[in-house]
Amino acid sequence: MDSRLLSERSRVFDRADPHLVSGYVNQHVGTHNIRMPSAGRPQASLNHRQFANLDLCRISYGGSVRVISPALESIFHLQILLSGHCLWRGHREEHYFAPGELLLINPDDPVDLTYSDDCEKFILKMPVSLIESVCAEQRWQPPREGVRFTANRYQLSGLDGFVNLLAMVCQEAEAEERLLKVQEHYAQIVASKMLTLMKTNVSREQLGGHPAMFERVLDYIERNLKHDIDIEALAVQAGVSLRSLYGLFERHLGVTPKLYVRQRKLERIHACLKDPGCTVRNLTELAMDHGFLHLGRFAEHYRQRFGELPSETLKRRHG
Repeated sequence: MDSRLLSERSRVFDRADPHLVSGYVNQHVGTHNIRMPSAGRPQASLNHRQFANLDLCRISYGGSVRVISPALESIFHLQILLSGHCLWRGHREEHYFAPGELLLINPDDPVDLTYSDDCEKFILKMPVSLIESVCAEQRWQPPREGVRFTANRYQLSGLDGFVNLLAMVCQEAEAEERLLKVQEHYAQIVASKMLTLMKTNVSREQLGGHPAMFERVLDYIERNLKHDIDIEALAVQAGVSLRSLYGLFERHLGVTPKLYVRQRKLERIHACLKDPGCTVRNLTELAMDHGFLHLGRFAEHYRQRFGELPSETLKRRHG
């Protein structure tokens, strides 16, 4: 498989004790334990480079080794099988990886991999912070629980140009003159490519550049304050997904759509209670006209918003 993914220039161990190699991997790539057969004396090899905030690793254990690790929490692991085969167990399923296949391990995924004797892998360790910074820079919307790759198995042939990009990164990592700014730029590109080529829970709709669309949503709310405003209907008005709508309100107003709708209903009621020209037969009818069916909860929301009960606002108007 691809010989461009770290050359002998990055060699750290050659035909070494697998436990020695495992200790180095624990220090630089990710905490794990290895289980090996009692018979035989397998010899492990490892190539490794640090590149900006990435770690690049090419590893073979030289024997049938089972690698087990708890969730890595702050790290994404991308593994490309170069030779042999590897059994992956996860999500109540199993898969034998063959050369040319890629495994993507999320930070909350435990690791359970069994290498064949002739198995060799290329591993890319990427911090969650890098993925998050790319999302922020591109104004993409990850959910509150964080970024997650929703598919974890890929054929390299289906990821257009990705292996060539990794080869360029490895070449740059092995260059005699290494510039941190260049490395950081490459690392950003790799993270961006992963987010665009692979399936994630991130919405890549760029909402910030569409003020007219946002104005349409706000206008829809103003025209329907006396109706039960469905948040999914707002998403239809905006022409975006429900998740993206929440991101839009968070960015522009710092609140959820539901909270904004409630605030605007309360403000409309407050304005009416203060205005002598606005007919108010009774507070119950006014509240229910604006969709507040639980009067005690309405009064509490009103007090939190304006510092007094609606009856007190009405009393001052008449006083």
